[in-house]
Amino acid sequence: MGLNKKYRVGELIRQIDERNANGEYGLDSVRGISTDKVFIETKANMDGVKLDSYKVVHRNHFAYVSDTSRRGDKIALAYNEGNNTFLISSIYTVFCVSRLDVIIPEYLFMFFNRLEFDRLARFNSWGSARETFSWEDLCAIEMEIPSLNTQKKAVDIYRAMKDNLETYESALEDLKLTCDGFIDDLKRKYVNTKLGRYLHYSDKRNEEDLDLSHVRGLSIEKKLIPTKANMQDVGLGKYKILEPKQFAYVPVTSRNGEKITIALNDSTDRYLVSSAYEVFGVDTDMLCPEYLMMLFNRPEFDRYARFHSWGSARETFDWAEMCDVKIPLPDIKIQRAIADIYNCYIERKRIVEEFREQLKNICPLLLRGATEATD
Repeated sequence: MGLNKKYRVGELIRQIDERNANGEYGLDSVRGISTDKVFIETKANMDGVKLDSYKVVHRNHFAYVSDTSRRGDKIALAYNEGNNTFLISSIYTVFCVSRLDVIIPEYLFMFFNRLEFDRLARFNSWGSARETFSWEDLCAIEMEIPSLNTQKKAVDIYRAMKDNLETYESALEDLKLTCDGFIDDLKRKYVNTKLGRYLHYSDKRNEEDLDLSHVRGLSIEKKLIPTKANMQDVGLGKYKILEPKQFAYVPVTSRNGEKITIALNDSTDRYLVSSAYEVFGVDTDMLCPEYLMMLFNRPEFDRYARFHSWGSARETFDWAEMCDVKIPLPDIKIQRAIADIYNCYIERKRIVEEFREQLKNICPLLLRGATEATD
């Protein structure tokens, strides 16, 4: 540990400002940066946008968004470790490691990929209308650096875990494609049927004194979540009861982007949801709830719900519109078989999300171990 040396980050990196002036890279190279510290497909409307001013991010280069005021307590930063070259907005900052004799780029990324760094970046963000974490503030950060050999050991562990995660993610995508393929095949083989004949509207209120611990909200990820509402002094008598295998959805769609907020109670517990939500069950002899939830999770259902939402001050996808939704309805045994595959996909997706969080949590442990190690 005594052999470690402290450096300012600015001594180890240099800023890069290469533009796509020659038009070498096209729209398929454009990326955004997420607070999960990865490059993502851009969410911006790129119609008619010229790419000559976009910045180029080559392999082993970093990029970050200086604006931190709209991203919670995280900073959007990513490292391009792949073989593809990306284009990013001209307002983002691109840099690379200038002292490869001192630090391995992946080790520096592990330093950035920690909650401690996010907190440091937010604490050192300044501004009135918007807060920014400037290049100068990034360069001023101090870090303790062990030998290259010790860094490599930490990086090798991180890479091995990341490779395992990517393998699992690849298998996850294959499973999703299988589910999508089944649905597309069913749409060709079966006549679409209106949902209404298989749905049972429910307006059962909380007359059984279920308490605050039973209250749930809904997320646009189509999950039941602990409520975020201020429940102080709120009476629960008007809240609706959500039984196991029942659905709840928020009719208002104008405030949720391009998604409809809907969820299935796939637990054995009874919950309470807002009286503003619509609650319904299904005829389980004819329609498998998990199969229906799989259809609700498809982007095309989100688009359908938004297109069939009506209103002026706010747009709603009301109960009548829900009943008019048409779906392919195979034999219940086929529905259950497809739902089983989909449930496997959901479970694996949950494991991947946990693994991804563990990968991030291990970064500070690996750095601490590296700085305390002796070669």
